[in-house]
Amino acid sequence: MQCHAQLSATFYDNTCPNALNTIRTSIRQAVSRERRMAASLIRLHFHDCFVQGCDASILLNETTSIESEKTALPNLGSVRGYGVIDDAKAELEKICPEVVSCADILAVAARDASAAVGGPSWTVKLGRRDSTSASKTVAETDLPNPFDSLDRLISGFANKGLSTRDMVALSGAHTIGQAQCFLFRDRIYGNGTDIDAGFGSTRRRQCPQEGENGNLAPLDLVTPNQLDNNYFKNLIDKKGLLQSDQVLFSGGSTDSIVSEYSNSPRAFSSDFAAAMIKMGDISPLTGQNGIIRKVCGSVN
Repeated sequence: MQCHAQLSATFYDNTCPNALNTIRTSIRQAVSRERRMAASLIRLHFHDCFVQGCDASILLNETTSIESEKTALPNLGSVRGYGVIDDAKAELEKICPEVVSCADILAVAARDASAAVGGPSWTVKLGRRDSTSASKTVAETDLPNPFDSLDRLISGFANKGLSTRDMVALSGAHTIGQAQCFLFRDRIYGNGTDIDAGFGSTRRRQCPQEGENGNLAPLDLVTPNQLDNNYFKNLIDKKGLLQSDQVLFSGGSTDSIVSEYSNSPRAFSSDFAAAMIKMGDISPLTGQNGIIRKVCGSVN
């Protein structure tokens, strides 16, 4: 199980009192330039925490001694937002050099991104330090993939100390953002009984059976730029874009949670916030473990 070190919401109150405002300004600007960036920043934090814990290992570039997680299959060509984190870090380095970790910036950015697109806000616990290593191998084994079965999703999250309910709530982040054609092609051409026919034909227009792999489709057709509970309503209507979305409502143990969230925006909102806090607690480096990187992409 995960060890939950002592993180604290007041960690920077004395050393960098303007840290949180500085990050928020950066994130708001980025999301106002491109709404989709909110989804990308939440995903960046998630893809960081599932590999070695929330230690900003995902931000490290390839070197002779570091095999970058950026090149792992779940990240390559799809994870975005590195520049937004770099910009926030640069602003922080101006006001309090070598104080705020990149891992904490990722955690705060995810919260600010949620709030910027109408989702919940929460109090972020702080005090994570940055890793000096990355793990492409773990990124390729531990990150969930769009073809995962329900059992595999449940066990993958359980391995990180997250409950089935946490998993369903966190999947609700797919109420924003987009996915590439090759990740949902099998679903829309597979003649499955778990996909709405009209939805399937709409999606086939932009995603041919061959080629155009990178064509994007919104994960939530209804309100693609709003963090709300529409994602769960879509699942009940058999309009989940990815197989790993639709398995959450397909006659299995999570159907009741999906139904609850589809009926209660408030339940989803509070569970999403709680699950994000729990995810941010996965194996952080604290105290003398880890470093504070000056630039997020490299070890000092």
